[in-house]
Amino acid sequence: MAGLELLSDQGYRVDGRRAGELRKIQARMGVFAQADGSAYIEQGNTALAVVYGPHEIRGSRARALPDRALVNCQYSSATFSTGERKRRPHGDRKSCEMGLQLRQTFEAAVLTQLHPRSQIDIYVQVLQADGGTYAACVNAATLAVLDAGIPMRDFVCACSAGFVDGTALADLSHVEEAAGGPQLALALLPSSGQIALLEMDARLHEDQLEQVLEAAAQAARDVHTLLDRVVRQHVQEASILLGD
Repeated sequence: MAGLELLSDQGYRVDGRRAGELRKIQARMGVFAQADGSAYIEQGNTALAVVYGPHEIRGSRARALPDRALVNCQYSSATFSTGERKRRPHGDRKSCEMGLQLRQTFEAAVLTQLHPRSQIDIYVQVLQADGGTYAACVNAATLAVLDAGIPMRDFVCACSAGFVDGTALADLSHVEEAAGGPQLALALLPSSGQIALLEMDARLHEDQLEQVLEAAAQAARDVHTLLDRVVRQHVQEASILLGD
């Protein structure tokens, strides 16, 4: 990436966005009738999420939690999602780590205590990857969980951010991620401001960290505005179909 100018003197990024500007987001809910909940989102990446549950624990009942539901998250990526061809689109180390991050995120948001001794399955697949994969997965899964009617404390909205030439950039593209530099991923419960998950891949000075964190948080709040609009539109369409 040597010689590539990530931020112009006029404040524009490689793809023409401003520093805090999101990529275009398009989303739909209820894309699979067979699942309890499902959603599709385009946010640079293209991600698909399906949710099953709450249902009885599958496998050993010893896994059942007496006071809350067990949240199971699995992540995979299509073999054609990136320029690299992988032999194992799921089950590798990166997929397992992503699944763990998603589970930690949604354990903080889903009201699991309402469904003791049960299980909630969240499956996310990335069809096209272009930076900020974790955020796209979280946002797709949030819509799918809501589509399943599973109670949550709040939306979970996620976004990535980085630091380039003294400026915090929100919603990083693949080109910006590949260029290196400090980056973080943030999952936020926007109404309360509670952080569900925060991951950093490099050290940042305290002053810089505050800038990057605020850029990610503001971007997550912007994502919330968009996702809320998608949910309201979906509910309105469902009401019309039911004749209410």
